[in-house]
Amino acid sequence: MIHSTLDESTRYESLHPRFKEVFDYIKSHDLCAMESQRIDLHGDELFINRIEAPSNPQDEQPLEAHESYIDIQVLLKGRERIGWLPRAKCLTPSAPYDEAKDIIFYEERPTNYVDLLPGEFVILYPEDAHAPFIGDGGPISKLIVKVRR
Repeated sequence: MIHSTLDESTRYESLHPRFKEVFDYIKSHDLCAMESQRIDLHGDELFINRIEAPSNPQDEQPLEAHESYIDIQVLLKGRERIGWLPRAKCLTPSAPYDEAKDIIFYEERPTNYVDLLPGEFVILYPEDAHAPFIGDGGPISKLIVKVRR
């Protein structure tokens, strides 16, 4: 997992051929003003889910992981905590992998947490099990960018 700010995103653009395009798009559009929606940049290869959702108590948010996509999660408004655990330590799925949604949930609990403020992001690779949307119940506005590996 990588944690940084949009101001420092150029440092990470070389990690994937699509990262620069994503960060350029985010920085050049007023995504805070948009409603929840999917924004297609390259179909299922690269898209952004603009989400408004309530945060959940830490002990209620499960770990999840993905096979086909890298997530870039950018906080727009609110406060969010994201839990993390190496996926190699996730041994107990709570349900089978859902290929259509590219998601699997685990029974294990995070061992580390990152608190995000607006303008900060995390990059989560398939080896990063994560528990997003942790908070005090307040609303979170965020982007979840899906980048095919």
